Formats: sequence, structure tokens, C-alpha cells
Amino acid sequence: MARGAPLWRAATAICRGRSVRGLPRITAIGAKSFSVDASSRTDLIKTLRERTGAPIKDVKEVLVKCEWNEGMLLMRLWRIIFSLDFSIENAFTELRKKGLAAATKKSSRVAAEGLLGLAHFEKGAAVIEINSETDFVARNDLFQSLVLSVAKAASTLKASVLSKERSFMFGNFQLVNVKLDHASITRELRVRDAVSEVAAITGENVRLRRAFYMSSQRGIVSSYLHMSPASGLSRLAGLVSVEVEDDQEGSHSETLKSVGSSLAMHVVAARPLFLSKELVDSEVLEHERNICKAQASTAGKQENVVQKMVEGRLAKYMEEVVLLEQKYVADETKRIKVLLKEASKEIGKTAKIEGFLRIEVGEGIEK
Repeated sequence: MARGAPLWRAATAICRGRSVRGLPRITAIGAKSFSVDASSRTDLIKTLRERTGAPIKDVKEVLVKCEWNEGMLLMRLWRIIFSLDFSIENAFTELRKKGLAAATKKSSRVAAEGLLGLAHFEKGAAVIEINSETDFVARNDLFQSLVLSVAKAASTLKASVLSKERSFMFGNFQLVNVKLDHASITRELRVRDAVSEVAAITGENVRLRRAFYMSSQRGIVSSYLHMSPASGLSRLAGLVSVEVEDDQEGSHSETLKSVGSSLAMHVVAARPLFLSKELVDSEVLEHERNICKAQASTAGKQENVVQKMVEGRLAKYMEEVVLLEQKYVADETKRIKVLLKEASKEIGKTAKIEGFLRIEVGEGIEK
């Protein structure tokens, strides 16, 4: 009775039109019938809609099951309080299911907007891409919280979910736990479940598209985020790994940071495809050679002249797509390979680029 008496008084107070903290205001409409006032109905709908992402029709349907505007509300209120028949948590669970079901139906829709999330760890960095259907959702604080949380989770992964190609073994990564700390979702979920929950709440197709990592044992991994809306977020990012030979302790990290940051920005601006001439794919090179030859042949030149024209155009192509051969965007009087030589001279040891990555939201997706 110690527990029941206060609850009975609360229920009676509500049914007599007085407010009780945490419970809706009820007004009498007849000897045996009561109703929740309009403002309280709106608040209940809004609260459950925000927490679950379920369609508003389903939210109303579930709340009507509580008989918010029918007789015997006192008994219903007792059942809600003691969870004997229909509890708010049951309603919440049911609505979450409906919201997730709605999100599943949207999974076939094109999602080419979104954000990249970047998180550094001691010897490298991880970058992930999560897509949405519209830029409006990409600006949503819940969506941005998801992107940052998944990026942070990616930066703490163990070798078991990493592949040799500097990308994540996607099946394993989807099962990694991620902790969300947002007003709409404050709990730990698996990555795939967190993405599904955000999709349900935002009402759009939200998906984790890809994830990459880059590490360096004898140098640093530098990053550049273009037009970042918040720390660790962007639509376009560049990563560069710069290492120094025979430097196990990273004693030249300050110099490397400056060079690395400049190179990461250059990668975003110049769009290189290959690190060096030797790494240019033979099929790509042959394809470009054939194009250049066809273009030169239309000029009606002799074969030896055509051959020189082809070689000249191939050299131009190399300068456009090979990182070491490109002109430095901040100073076009020098090439990237010259920039590295100058850095090596300053350090006193040979500095070299081990790898780079340029990633942009939505690239390769047909809209």
C-alpha cells in the first residue's frame, strides 16, 4: 500500500484535471469519460515520434490504444503505471519496430549525399562515409553524431577487421559496437543497428558505404578536410602517409606534420590517381596511348611525328595523374617530388610518401 497510495492519489489528481509531473493532463468530458487536452496530445505524439522515427499515423494508433480519449481512463492509467497491460515502453518498442520497418523499405532509394567522418589514432587515421538521401539530413545533428561515433569506433579497431588493402572487412566492421550520445539515441549499438536506427528517425535511406584506414610506423598520417562543417566531418577528405627512412621514434614529426598537411591539401585539390610512374596501371597507360594516337593520327602527320606527339601527350597525362609528377598547387614552380627533396634536406634523412587517399561523398553513385 505504501507504493499504491501515492499512485492512486496521482491518478485521481490527473483525472480531476490537475497536473502531475511526468504525466499528461486529463480533463473530464462526462461522468464516465475523460480526455487528454490538445496540447498534451501534441506533446505525446511529438515525444514518441522523435524517439522512434515511426510514421505519425502509427504513433497516433498506438496512443489511441491507451484510450487517451475514452472512458475507464483511471484503470488504464493504473495499467500503464504498473505495466500490466500496455506500457509506454511497449509502445516505444512497437513504434521502433515500425520505424525500422519503414527504414528498410527506403533502403532501395538512392543515397548519394552524406558526410565523411575522420578520426586519428596514434599511428594513423580512419575515415568512413555514411550516405543519406538529402543534404538536409546530412546537416542533422543526429546524423553528424552517428558519423563521428562510427569514425571513432573505426579508429579503435583491432587487426581482425582490417584488410591488407587499407580498407575494412565490411562484414566484421558492421558488427563492431559504437556508442551514440545524442538526445534521440543514448546507448551502445552495433554499427549496422545504429545506422538503421538513425535511418528510422530521419525517415531517409541512411547507409554506411565504405571505410578506410591508413597507418605509418616510421612517420605520420596527415589529413585535410575541405570545408569542414565541424571537427572530424567533411564531404571531401585527403590522407597522406609520409615516412622517414631509419626514423623509428618519429623525431622529425613537426617537420613531417607541415609537409604532410600540405600534401594532404594538395591531394584534395589536384586529384592524383597514382603515386609514381611505376605504379600507373599498364591497361590504363595503353588506353591513354591509344586515345593519344587516334587524336594525333587525325592531324595527317607522318608516323614518326605521330609517335612523338603520342609520347608528349602521355608525358602530359603523367603530370596530371601521378602525384610525384604533379605541380604543387601552392607553388606551381615546383613539383611534389622536389617538395619532398627539400623536406628531406631539412630533416637530414630521406622522406617519402608511402600512400595517399582522396575520398569524396557520393563519388561513383548514379543519381
